[in-house]
Parts: sequence; structure tokens; C-alpha cells
Amino acid sequence: MALITALAPANAQAKKDRVARDFRHADADDDGQLTPVEWNRRGNFERLDTNGDGQLNLQEVRALYDGHDNTDYVWPPKDMAPVSDEIDPSVRTDRVGRDALDDETFCAIGRARTCALSSATSRGLLATGTGPRFPDDAKCPGADDYWAMDYASKRDHAALHGGIDLPMPWGTPMRAVAAGSVVAIFEGKQSKRGIEIVLRHSPEQTGLPVWTYTAYGHMDALPDFKIGQRVKMGQILGPTGNSGVSAMGTAQSTTRRPAIHFVVFYAPTPAYTEAFDTIIPIDGRWMDPLAFYRQQEPFDSLAVKALPDTEKDVLVPILYTDTPPQPTTTKLVWPYACDRN
Repeated sequence: MALITALAPANAQAKKDRVARDFRHADADDDGQLTPVEWNRRGNFERLDTNGDGQLNLQEVRALYDGHDNTDYVWPPKDMAPVSDEIDPSVRTDRVGRDALDDETFCAIGRARTCALSSATSRGLLATGTGPRFPDDAKCPGADDYWAMDYASKRDHAALHGGIDLPMPWGTPMRAVAAGSVVAIFEGKQSKRGIEIVLRHSPEQTGLPVWTYTAYGHMDALPDFKIGQRVKMGQILGPTGNSGVSAMGTAQSTTRRPAIHFVVFYAPTPAYTEAFDTIIPIDGRWMDPLAFYRQQEPFDSLAVKALPDTEKDVLVPILYTDTPPQPTTTKLVWPYACDRN
């Protein structure tokens, strides 16, 4: 094991300024407090509300980032299980050329600057109102930047957040949410997602009736995997960091907090291609990550949005740091292990 110093440590004051900026953006009525509605199901509202007044103040929200300034960590972690040497041959045979991809899916998931935002929303990148809920005895990381969040304030153009961001301290192990195979590893030198690994999961591996792809961004180091390598549910993939260019520039961000940028796509078949350092499933669609954890249809974002509110607080299956997952029969887990309260 070795002591690692993060690739690009964030300045503590800049990080605090970011939290204050994001707080002001969420505070729709500008009263210095966030209600559950303003918190918008990011998760852990009750745990963060330490004074029990039913609202979150800036100090309480900043607690979400406690310990995130320490850029030194030991890697690999002691509990990192050995990785299988087995290669999934279908990863190579199912990869097709760019010409197999229709223009709508290319624009929707590739999201080139020349593509209209409507192409992405038409293929599922739209707010659904879902959020994570965790077992009562679990302490799990929730989101700060949520699914399909309006990102215009963080960009110089209209944009929606194509995933969920879960802030955690430097070096926290990111974990495979299901058994699958590695289909891509990106260095991300010109990507806002930074260093990223992408896994593909068959219906048998997830229990869902579709092929799914999960992507894990902002890693602090390139993952030590080969393309096609099989991974198990809960397999440690790499360390949390803040890699990726800044929102409005071309240089590595110096203010982004360490976090995972977690993305899910789905498709009816296993065929896929690549463009703009992005894996694009043939006839693929965006999936709200919380719809993934509902473990049942619908997956289409419009249909998920139409669900009653009682079905939008999604009880997430989790992996504890010290015991088997909960429930023990799950095929899916949260991308970080949870502690016990």
C-alpha cells in the first residue's frame, strides 16, 4: 500500500465558496434556509438537519463535505478484493462502428455542442423528481448535484446534469453497482467527467430486462483494469477525486469537490459504440440512476416523472463496509459502501 496525494487538491476556501454559491442557487425564496422541497430529494435531509428545525442552513449543508480537504490517502485499500482475470469476449464483438448509430442517439448521449439539448431530453435526460432513501441503520452518501439538474448556472450555455454527483473524501473507493464487464476507461484530459470507467451489465447481472451501462467519473487515478475484464458487484474500481476540466474552461478544475459523477444508460440490445470519450449504446437512452435502483419498470424518464410521489423516494440497496449487502439477495448496490449509524 502507498500513501497517495490527490492529483489536483481543491483549495479549501474555494470549495466553501462553491458550497455557498450552490446553497444560494437552491435557496429559491432567499431566506437562508433550504426546505425539503428546495433540497429536492438529494438524500439525508434528516441526518443533515442537526438542529431538527425541518430546514437546512448553510452550516448544516457544509457538513456534507466534512473531511473532504484531506488529500492524502492510502491506496489500494486493505479490503480491496482481487480482480478476476476473466475477459468477457462479447465486449469486443458487441462493439460496433459509429455508422451503426442513428443521429438522434448520437446527439442525445454524445451531446456534441452542435446538438440541441432537446435531443437529450427526448432520450430521457429530464428531471423526474426521484431521490435516494437509505436503511435506518445506514449512513450513506447522498447527492449534491442531482439528476437532470439545470446546469445553466454552471455552464456558459443551456445544460442539464447527466447523472448524480455524490461528494466523498479523496480516495474513497468507488464500487461497481452490479456485476459487469469493463467496456471503457477514459483519461478524460479534455472532459468535465475526468478519469472515468464504464461498465456494461447484462439483464442477468442486474435482474432488469434491459442492458445497462454505468459510468464512474472524477476518479483520482486511472483504474487498474483491462477492457473486457469482468467485475463483481461491489468491486472497488478506483479512488474518488476531482479530475476533469473546469465547467467553463479547458484546465483541470481547482474548485470541484471530490465526488463520483455516476451515470446510467440503457438499451434493448448489447451493441454499443464510442464517440467523444463516451460509450453510446445502440438505440440507447439515459436512465435516471434512481430509476435504476427502483429495480422495476418504468425506466423511461417521462413515465418515472409521472409516478406518484410515494414511489419517488427510492429505497436504495446498499453494501456496508463491514457486512454483506442489504438486502442480501440484491444484484445492485450504491456506488459507495455505507457505514452503520
